Amino acid sequence: MKTFKYLSILFLVGLVGCSDDIIDLTSTSNIDSEKYYSNLTELNTALIGCYKGLQKPILDEYNLTEMRSDNTWMANTGSSNSINLDFASQDMFFPSTSNQNVYNYWFNNYNNIYNLNSLMKALGASYNETSGVLEYTDITIPVTDGERKKIAAEASFIRAYHYFNLVRLFGDTFLVHNVLTPDEALNMNRAPKEEIYKLIIADLLNASANGSTASYSSTASDLGRSNSWAAKALLAKVYLTLGRKMDASLLLNDVITSSGYSLQSSYADVFSISNEMNSEILFTVRFKGGGFDMGNPLPNDFAPSKSGSSIINGDGNGRNTPTLDLVAAYSATDLRKNVNIGIFGTSTYLKYYIKKYISVVAVKGDADSDWPVIRFSDVLLMKAEADGNTPGSLAQINKVHTRAGLIPFVTLDVSTTAKFEALLSKERKLEFAFENQRWFDLLRQNTNFSTPSLTAEAVMEAHIKSTNSTKFYGKFKGGLSTDEIATNINNRILLPIPQREIDNNSHLVIPQNPNY
Repeated sequence: MKTFKYLSILFLVGLVGCSDDIIDLTSTSNIDSEKYYSNLTELNTALIGCYKGLQKPILDEYNLTEMRSDNTWMANTGSSNSINLDFASQDMFFPSTSNQNVYNYWFNNYNNIYNLNSLMKALGASYNETSGVLEYTDITIPVTDGERKKIAAEASFIRAYHYFNLVRLFGDTFLVHNVLTPDEALNMNRAPKEEIYKLIIADLLNASANGSTASYSSTASDLGRSNSWAAKALLAKVYLTLGRKMDASLLLNDVITSSGYSLQSSYADVFSISNEMNSEILFTVRFKGGGFDMGNPLPNDFAPSKSGSSIINGDGNGRNTPTLDLVAAYSATDLRKNVNIGIFGTSTYLKYYIKKYISVVAVKGDADSDWPVIRFSDVLLMKAEADGNTPGSLAQINKVHTRAGLIPFVTLDVSTTAKFEALLSKERKLEFAFENQRWFDLLRQNTNFSTPSLTAEAVMEAHIKSTNSTKFYGKFKGGLSTDEIATNINNRILLPIPQREIDNNSHLVIPQNPNY
């Protein structure tokens, strides 16, 4: 059962209503946050609304991450449906600047950032761009300093999470950390990614310092909320992304030794809806089925099309299909394979599908399955990445590997840097399949790995030239060649800025990402 209930915050309407879609961050119809909030209950209600705001971006994120990696693909190659065409264009690295999934993701992230900025303003928490720190000023709302800083810690964690995803997918983006007037919004251009990372780090340092230090099971009322440990783990991933391995290692060591989180004994138990918020979940996007408008539609999206109710009630849409490359990467004895991947059909009509989120639903699109963001196994494997090829790193990898029912690796398996990096990359691929991690891992390998064949570009070129991918790409969109797709990959690592955001601003020339 969900520990806290999401509430709709209608007075925080975010990006809706103004002419400038890029950062349409204020409206004369909005209630001023300083006037609305009057007590702790109202601040907490707004915060819960921001947690609910995490749900919508997740519904499009797999199309922008997992499907751009070698884990999944768009299997409905013969469809001319506009939704399927948008999906397929992402899969082949030539998304239109008007791609609806890209815009939805952009919009929903910035919408919740607006809500978070409104809440932070009421809490007297503001980001100083010059000093790069979060500062607090006095407020008149009758709450203790500890109470408001705890709420601000959770809000800053969510904001950092949104921006971390945006900067990795779009590069330079709009740095919005306060409530803007329409004139301010119209005169804001994209900020360098370095400035975005400064805000992310400041937010996560604030979340680490002021968030709850209780472990997952210590305070029932806080289940599902971010805490100091989740902030430290996410900050470690930010540092790894920036190549700051030593900084990441220190944080990860603290989480491993002091947080109280641990691996579940069974991989399957991690994703069971009867075992939510278990010892392995540092942070997850929560969903609640049962007709509350908070259910997760993704299990139906991932179930095979034309499967009726044999997989999940209401049939599936057949999206985000596991690639044959990924299926083959699992050994026959890897316990994760049957948790992650299901098989539907017969030997002559066989379909693979994502199984790990499937649960019983009464109504299509209303599943109870949460979406994991940070797991303890991620912490262990990030620690190995941060420390490099050492005996300690091998031990961390083996904790994850042997949990999957596999024989532990030995020193000979990592006798060279190239072997260690390939082993770690594969372990993450298999452990976090369909959790929207793989694409970001590939991008990070460009920074932290020295093996040329493990760069994002090299991995994806090899994937495209594999049997199943060649068959797909050769049939769709007039038969793009593998060389043409390889060029797309090299030129379009970043997603396009939604074109309507550029067109709607007549005050500034908003630069588009290269090669769009």
